[in-house]
Amino acid sequence: MRDFRWPPPPDAGPRTYGPGPSAPRSGRPALPEPETELVATPHGVRLERLVTGSGDPVTVFAHGLGSGIATTRPLGSAVHGRKVFFQFRGHGRSDAPTGPWSYLDLARDLRAIADLGSATRAVGVSLGAGALCRLLVESPERFDRLVFFLPAVLDQPRPPAVRERLSNLLDAIEAGDASALAEEVSYELPPAVRNTPPGWAYLRQRLDQLLRDGLAPALATLPEQVPVRDRAALARVTVPALVIGCVADDLHPVPVAEQLAAALPNATLHVYDKPGVLWTERADLRTRISDFLNG
Repeated sequence: MRDFRWPPPPDAGPRTYGPGPSAPRSGRPALPEPETELVATPHGVRLERLVTGSGDPVTVFAHGLGSGIATTRPLGSAVHGRKVFFQFRGHGRSDAPTGPWSYLDLARDLRAIADLGSATRAVGVSLGAGALCRLLVESPERFDRLVFFLPAVLDQPRPPAVRERLSNLLDAIEAGDASALAEEVSYELPPAVRNTPPGWAYLRQRLDQLLRDGLAPALATLPEQVPVRDRAALARVTVPALVIGCVADDLHPVPVAEQLAAALPNATLHVYDKPGVLWTERADLRTRISDFLNG
C-alpha cells in the first residue's frame, strides 16, 4: 500500500535552499553532488568521474543500477588513499552509446576507470558488483582487494518482478512523471524512513538527479542478463574479498551474496539482519568496509 504522497506535505521536507549541509538532520545515504569531470576511455565512451582523497592505495567504486556517484560516496568516507567514483554508461553525464548493452560493456567501463586511476582495489554495489565479477572472470588478479555490497545477480537472471521495477522507473523518467518516479524511488527507503524529513530530502535529491540526467533506455535489457555464465570461473580470484548482503531485500537476495562468497576462495561474508543498511547500519557498514580495505 502506498504510504506517502507526492509532492511532500509542506512540513515534511528540508527548509533550506540549495545543496544544503553535507548531512541531513538524521542522515541519508547520499551526499551533496560535487563537481565532476568527463573523461575519455580507450573504448570510446566518455564517463563521468569524481576523484577524492590523495595518495595510495587507490580504490574504484562502481554504483548500482539507476544510482550513481552520490550513492556510493558514503561507502568510501573512511577509506584511505584516493577514491575514484564514476557513472556507468547511461547514467548521469556519462555517454549512452547505442545499445543493447551487456555486462561486458559495463566491465569495460569499470576497467577503463580503474586503469586511468591506477586503482588497485574495487568496491562494487549491486549492478557494479556484477560488472566487477565480469571483469574478474577475464582478469582475476586485476585488484588486490575486493568489496561486493548487495550483489544482485551472478549466473542466474533476476526475477520478473525486478525487471518490472526497472521498467516502471524508466517509464516514469521518460514521461517526466515526478509522482510515479517518487513511487519507485521510495522503495529504496526503509518503511520507517518514509514520510520523514530525511526521507523526503533523499527523494527530492534522487528525483532532481534522475529527472535532470535521466537513464538510458538501453539499461532495460540488463536485468535479463547475467554477469558470468558459470560462477565457478571466479575460483581463480584468490585475493581477499568482502561480500555484504542483507535479509529481506528483494532486489539483492541473500542467496546471491552467499553464492558469490562461496565462489571466491578468499572471501568473507557478512549479512545484515534487516534491509536499508545505508540507513539502519550506516556507521557499521562504513567501518566494516574501511577496516577491510585499510587493513
